[in-house]
Amino acid sequence: IRTHKEFISPQDPVLLMGSSLTATCTLSPAVNLHSGSLYWTLNGVRVSSSSYSILSPSTVSVTLQNLSGSRQRSGDNLMCHGADGHILAGSCLYVGMPPEKPVNLTCWSRNAKDLSCKWSPGGGGRPTSKPSTPSKEECGNYRTGKQRYSCYIPRNPALFTPYEIWVEAANQLGSSASDVTTLDILDVVTTDPPANVQVSRVGDLDDQLTVQWASPPELKDILFQAKYQIRYRLEDSSEWKVVDNIGNQTSCRLAGLYPGTVYFVQVRCRPVGIYGSRKPGIWSDWSHPTAASTPNTERLYTASCDPKPGDQNATLRKELKQFFGWVRKHAYGCSGMSIKLYDQWRVWLQKSHKTGNQVVQGSRLCYC
Repeated sequence: IRTHKEFISPQDPVLLMGSSLTATCTLSPAVNLHSGSLYWTLNGVRVSSSSYSILSPSTVSVTLQNLSGSRQRSGDNLMCHGADGHILAGSCLYVGMPPEKPVNLTCWSRNAKDLSCKWSPGGGGRPTSKPSTPSKEECGNYRTGKQRYSCYIPRNPALFTPYEIWVEAANQLGSSASDVTTLDILDVVTTDPPANVQVSRVGDLDDQLTVQWASPPELKDILFQAKYQIRYRLEDSSEWKVVDNIGNQTSCRLAGLYPGTVYFVQVRCRPVGIYGSRKPGIWSDWSHPTAASTPNTERLYTASCDPKPGDQNATLRKELKQFFGWVRKHAYGCSGMSIKLYDQWRVWLQKSHKTGNQVVQGSRLCYC
């Protein structure tokens, strides 16, 4: 039973963008109004009377051409007004397009204790994760934004179990699903960045800095190790140089740097051997930048940080020959090679206006 004396038809239509709509406002015979005195508004803006049609003394229509997308998520408000401006009836229009297919779906698990996914949207939607069993689980913590569509599932995922992950986008005009991604949690494990990153000088050596850091605490909780990577840049530069031959060590020495220069250094890690898995995990975020400066000297810096690939072996052989020649002349009675002895040689070398371009790890020389 209709309780309102005036009404708009159709009520709350859902329309594709570009569509046209003809709506009618019908008055009750008991209302002392004529349809010719009525007017229409859309979202509070008066619609041109040229689009009106008087169908009867109690009925007036309006035709809206080539509708664009709704300005409000809840829809657009179409109102029928009396001559004095009061609202007689209303209808909500939703104008839009079916959602496009979500793409670029990627997922990761922090320390094998949860599952997060992100994607590029074509429209709205709600992600769903389903193991390869009949059960189906929807994401409980879902976020959208202009540049961020993501989902977080906090509970511990099942290990050694394939998961099927997809995103379903839906609105009033339809739905669309992304391609299904099948993954094993162990293949997408990541961890927190290394902690307590410290960068310090190496005595008076003006072309070297030592970087030290602590392993992520989660390494103690689950059975995996980590490989590390360092990147560093000059204070006034946006270009990072990456050192990726660190292995599982938690310290590294950078050499071949400019003297009297501030450097920013970051470290990240990648879990490997997770519960015996042969596949490596995902790189962590970079640690917060740590700054340090090399000592300032007046010597002329002549080394390049990017030796040509063909020159690396020749440069290494040349510097090793210089090093061992210096040892024979200046280190009589030395029972073994050590990094301390190497440092003494570097001091002598820089005083002789000669330099190299190495990353020193423990007692090994590794080229950038």
